[in-house]
This record gives sequence, structure tokens and C-alpha cells, in this order.
Amino acid sequence: MDGGRRPRHQGAPPQERDHRTAGRHRHRLRAGGRRPVPLRSLPRGPRGAGRPRRGARRPDGADELPGAADRRAAAGARPRRRHRRHRGVREARGLRHLPQRQGSAVRRLYVAQIVHTLDPAAPEATGVLVEDGRVVAVGDAADLRGTGVEVVDHGDAVLTPGLVDGHAHPVAGLELTDGVDLTDALDLDAVRALLAEERDRLAPGAWLKGWGLNPVVFGGRAPTAEDLGPAFAGIPGYVQIYDGHASIASREALALAGVDGPITFASSSRVDLDADGRPTGYLVEADACEVVEKVIPPLTIAEQVDRLRALLGGMAAVGYTGLHAMDFRDPAHELVTLLEEDGELPLRMGFNPMLMPEDDGPDGVLALQGQHGRRWRVEGVKLMVDGTIDHGTGWLEYADTHGEGLDALWRDFDRFRDAVMMLHRAGVNCAVHAIGDRGVRQVIELFVALREQHGPLARHRIEHIETIPDDVVKMFGSGAAAASMQPLHCTCFNRADRSDSWSQRLGDIRVDNGFRWSDIRSVGGVVALGSDWPIAPYDPRWIMADARLRRRFDRPEMEAIRPEQALDARQVLEGFTCHAALASGEEDHRGRIAPGYDADFTVFGADPLTTAPEELGTIEIRGTVVAGEAVVT
Repeated sequence: MDGGRRPRHQGAPPQERDHRTAGRHRHRLRAGGRRPVPLRSLPRGPRGAGRPRRGARRPDGADELPGAADRRAAAGARPRRRHRRHRGVREARGLRHLPQRQGSAVRRLYVAQIVHTLDPAAPEATGVLVEDGRVVAVGDAADLRGTGVEVVDHGDAVLTPGLVDGHAHPVAGLELTDGVDLTDALDLDAVRALLAEERDRLAPGAWLKGWGLNPVVFGGRAPTAEDLGPAFAGIPGYVQIYDGHASIASREALALAGVDGPITFASSSRVDLDADGRPTGYLVEADACEVVEKVIPPLTIAEQVDRLRALLGGMAAVGYTGLHAMDFRDPAHELVTLLEEDGELPLRMGFNPMLMPEDDGPDGVLALQGQHGRRWRVEGVKLMVDGTIDHGTGWLEYADTHGEGLDALWRDFDRFRDAVMMLHRAGVNCAVHAIGDRGVRQVIELFVALREQHGPLARHRIEHIETIPDDVVKMFGSGAAAASMQPLHCTCFNRADRSDSWSQRLGDIRVDNGFRWSDIRSVGGVVALGSDWPIAPYDPRWIMADARLRRRFDRPEMEAIRPEQALDARQVLEGFTCHAALASGEEDHRGRIAPGYDADFTVFGADPLTTAPEELGTIEIRGTVVAGEAVVT
């Protein structure tokens, strides 16, 4: 369901951009003249994506991840022995330590009533000793106290590995959420009223903008500019559908953008036309939307910095210590650089710049890999194989009830395959948006084939996976790709009675195959959880609660949507921690609490593994810790 808009010049310094496209889009990266550097010349930072530590353990306690031996063989490396030295009495007392270093910084001991480590070797503790941003020991807090140790005692709280949002759009979302929020408007009268109120507040000449519009208000038909009422007439206006894959532009906005007839795109994007060939205002998928977006006055850099600072602070306040950002659009580099000039980011950010059908190939996104700051890093590539079910652009094995859904976003799908193969052979992780059953099948079959032909050179993932049959579910047990899923897509936008637009388009068989979180876990698949903000709320407590209930946690009157696909308490915690790390290839240093791992923690006021799901959505967050330093207290 991404709200993604593809950038053509991600990371390219202004002086290197093609003069023919300069200024064409408003979302382009100004890197302050910084020239992309070859990967070999980058300083060696934390182990990057696609380079799992040999000997890492799976969440289920197995010694190695699937394919670990194959990766060693492909890399020509020998298995690394686990270090058993320097433990002695400490190990006998139930502690796990790294070797002590001479002349090291002051150590800090985090104490809680329960520490859920998600480490099979020591699943629970009461103390975690931290030094230089890493965990150095885990065990009984009383045994870890000592001279020179600073104690941070959280009392009766519960400490877990830091929560990571597995799919969000923190930079793109700054523009996507500009204007009036239409999320709660569930009929056209409510939509028109909110737009009228917003128009009354506007300065002369300003654009009327809205976001979060649910297509259910149109009763299953394609919308038009006139549907949004008189407030949307006589003014440049732009309203985005909630999933970020379509929008409605007013007649004045279309005129400013020069849209007066059909447009052919490299992708399957489209400008909807009426019977006379005149644009209706309904724009489907990124290429079509950006034709109008390029003429909308952008937010200033200062405005975006302020909004991003507030967003990341809000995410930290509800328990996040990291996120996987599914774009690196302009001006992401500039924004995070400016924020780090003022201090530390409140959470870690892993960026995945987008590669889209109209791009000339992967060279541009390959050049960005490894760019980093103190708490952000470019660590993969985002691609999109289809759109959404609601707009008829999800790639399906047979047509939806409107006769749509039979096309991939990439008109030349061989180009997609070639691009992914090039990225795989370069060891670059791919995160591929695939919603429809055919889209998911095509992508996971490709990942399986690449693994068999070239070895497990990268850690790939498939985003969303909204409907798949049994045989595709089983493929996720192969280890060729992780599933990255967003529970609120199911619980916030769909209904058990199938009255929602997603269900109406798919029909019963494919609805029965929808959002198969539990089934993918049952075959041994990795399921990372995320929000897809701003498409859905980012609060992980809400997401964890809904994932256990298969309905809105705060709406007890709602019927659960196929409750047999719910996740249990441990699975949802793993989805935000160790499975998020597995999905990004960071399981050797993130996702659990163990010696040598990054000291990223979330502090809960109650135990997320035993709290009832109806209460989990509002459980107290008492703090977050990133790299051993308190962020939220």
C-alpha cells in the first residue's frame, strides 16, 4: 500500500543532474554538492545489509539461519568459532559477557523487573550492561553491579529489544500529509465539509490539499474532481487517496499542470478520462500523480526539518528505536544531515532508495549504497511490481470484479528481472512492493531462482503481500525472501463483512487468502511488521494489539477478520525486533539483547507478552535507549 513516489535523482548532487530533467520534480535530493562515492572508498561502518554474521542464531533457537552454509561457501569464508573464553565464573552465574576491555568508557547498567532478550541462550534477565553503545553482559542485575557502573533502574518495567518500524515513509510522508486529514470522513458529505472548512482557512492563491481519503466514499466507482463538491472548484486542489497510490486533482490543478488529455507513461500509471477523452481529475499511481505534484509549491526545507524532527520524536515516544525507510527521496539526505548537525537522531534510519520503471537502470541506486550518517544509512533498494487492489493496479492472477488487475507496474517485466538480478549479484538487498497474488508469486519465484543460481548474496524482502494462495505461502519458508507486512492495512481499512472496497474488488476466494501472517510464520517464514506511515498510524502498540486481534483493538464491537491468521504475543514482538533485523540482514547486531549487539531497548510499563491485546494498544512506554543512550525517559 505504499505512499511511495519514485525519485529520479535520488542522491545526485545538483551539478550532476541531467539538465533536461532539472527542476522537473519537486522531490529531488539536494545533497549539498556531495558526490556519491564508490563503495570501496566508504569508511567501514556497522556490518551492512546482506552480510549476516556467520554463526548467528535464528529466533527459534537453531544455530544458523537458512542458507548460512551456502553464504559462507559463496563468500569463500570459513565458519567462525564462537568465543568461549573470558566467561568462567560469569557464565556459571548465568551471565553472558563480552571480553572486558582495558581503558574503556564508563559502563551503564539498565535494570528492569523483566528483560525479554529474545536470545534463546538467555531469554530472560533483570540487567543489561552497556558500554560504548553495545551490550557487554546480560544476566542478574545484582551480579552486574560494580565499581564504575552507572545504574539506570527502571523498577517494575519490562525491557525488550528496541522496536523497529519495518516499513515507513518518514520523508515522503512530510509532503503526503500536507493539508486537511480526511481519514475519518467516511461519506462524501463529510469529505466536502472538511474541504470547505479547509478552504475557508487558506490564504489567497494557496492550494487546497487533503490526504487520507478512503475510496469507500465513492461507492465502488472511479472518483472525479466534481465529486469533492463546490469547495474543490475554482481553486487549485489536490486530494490524496489514503493508500498514496492515487489522487484527485481539481480542474484548475490539471490546467496548471498542462493535463488536458491522455498521457502515456513508462509504468502502468494512468490519467483517468471521461467518455469525451477529458481528464476527470482521478490520477492513478506515481507517474500520473507527479504530473500535478510537480506544480504544487513545496514545503520549505525548514518546514520539512521541523516536521521530520517532530515525526521522529513522536515515533521514539511510542517505543521505536529504528525504522526501515522505503525511499530516499529529495531532500532526505539534506534533512537528516541538518538534524544530525543539531544532535543525534532519536532513532536509527535505514533508507531504501527507489528504482522505478522509467529509471535507466540500477546504477543510480547502487551508487547510493553505504552513504550514512551517525544514525542513518542507505542499506538497500525499494522496487514496486504493482500498485493497490483498491485502484485496480494490484497484479492479480485473474481479473478483479471490475475487470482490472492484470498488469504489472513495469510494462517490460524483463527489465525488472534484470534490475533485481544485478542488485542481487551486487549483494544489495531488495525490498519489493507486491500486493496482488501474481505480483507476489513473480517476485518470490525470482528471488528463489536467484538464490539457487548465484547463492544467498543479499537479504531480500517482499512488502505488503495482501493476498496469496497456499503454494506461494510455502515459498516463504525457503528463506529466499522475508515477508514485510503491515497489520493496520487489514484492520483499519477492511471489514469482516467484506463491505470494504478491497474485498469487493477481490472476491471471496482471494479475500480468504488475505493477510496470511500466521500462515507465513507457520512455514518458517520471517515476518517483519511495520506501519507504512503515513498510510496508517505508526504506533507499534496499536499495530501489535491489532495483529493479535485481527480487528481494531479499540473497537470491541468489530468482528475479527479471519482470526485464525492472528499472531501471538511473542510473534508480534519478534516482528518489530528480531524479525525486523532478519529482514534487513542485521540479525548479527540488532533485534535481540545479547553481548555484542547494539544497545537499543524499549522500556514498557507492563509486559507486552502477557498484557491482554485490548490493553496492549495503550500500554505505557517508559523509555527508549539507542546506542546505550536514553532517548525517551
